[in-house]
Amino acid sequence: MITVRPAHERGKTQTAWLDSHHTFSFNQYYNSRYTGFRDLLAINEDYVTSGKGFGTHAHRDMELISYVVEGELAHQDSTGVSSVIRPGDVQRMSAGTGVNHREFNPSDTEPTHFLQIWIQPARDNLPPSYEQRTFPEADRHGTLRLIASRDGQKGSVTVHQDVQLYVGALAAGEELAHHLGHDRHAWVQVIRGAVRLNGRLLTAGDGATMTKETVLQLRAPEAAEFLLFDLA
Repeated sequence: MITVRPAHERGKTQTAWLDSHHTFSFNQYYNSRYTGFRDLLAINEDYVTSGKGFGTHAHRDMELISYVVEGELAHQDSTGVSSVIRPGDVQRMSAGTGVNHREFNPSDTEPTHFLQIWIQPARDNLPPSYEQRTFPEADRHGTLRLIASRDGQKGSVTVHQDVQLYVGALAAGEELAHHLGHDRHAWVQVIRGAVRLNGRLLTAGDGATMTKETVLQLRAPEAAEFLLFDLA
């Protein structure tokens, strides 16, 4: 069964420096139908003005993944980590027992477009930790590239939950398939372009759940980039 979450129905937060679209209930946006999916609690598509960003704030008992689409995202946290991630980079921060951090656009001229993802950890009170990996564009084309997983396999970042997160990039006319294991569930989030998921058209910003399906067939009527979450 496929359930589509259209982009235009997402929640929205807009300020002078931030344009954010919420797939699930987040901050002041609440929708009882969309409070998360399995252990996936947030997918926020954020556009941040040059030189601006999120001030220092606290997290606890959460796995946070950032995926940059365009521009740069700078990160600083209370464990001493200071970094910048760019397109193709994946950042994972485990908040665990508690961490303070800030994220901002370090550019003086260019906006930042990134996806902010929250996943519920398998257990609380983990020690805070940080990880960052680069996945070259060539590794993502025409395939599903694993970028986050419970055991950090195939060079992915380690997430403290039973989840496998893939990124895929298809040229127009290309297609691929993903097989779901027994009692597994999937969420597909289109970043740009368009894909047909088992025949259902999804365009940029759309998401879709897959339950009681064994195979996901993804075909791109136009060039596309997307995330696929394989969840318990």
